[in-house]
Amino acid sequence: MTIVVAYADTPPGHAALRHGVTEAARRGEDVVLVPAVRDRPLPDPGAIAQRWPAVFEALQETGGKVSVETADLQDPGDAVVQVAQWHDASMIVVGLRHRSPVGKVLLGSTAQRILLDATTPVLGVKADT
Repeated sequence: MTIVVAYADTPPGHAALRHGVTEAARRGEDVVLVPAVRDRPLPDPGAIAQRWPAVFEALQETGGKVSVETADLQDPGDAVVQVAQWHDASMIVVGLRHRSPVGKVLLGSTAQRILLDATTPVLGVKADT
């Protein structure tokens, strides 16, 4: 099975990555990173593993792998949900952040879209956890 992580190079994205990789190591599953922001370069799993070696060491010990995938959908939340469906993922992990009421109305929320549209369990984590 696979755990899909909605990844962004932000504190909430880092928390999602750490929790997703840790959970995948515990379950003996692979990890698929899906960009959770538009118009950014795809994350490099090798560079990410070097950034958090202790987190990835446990995954490597179980034989778990990390890959990066995208979908053809414009909305990052839809892309995360679609990739999770392609892999019949056991879980999606997404980072959460505080937003003002005005920010919620004007900008929408990738995390909210994933939570509402996903057909698999979703783990939401805060950056400070």
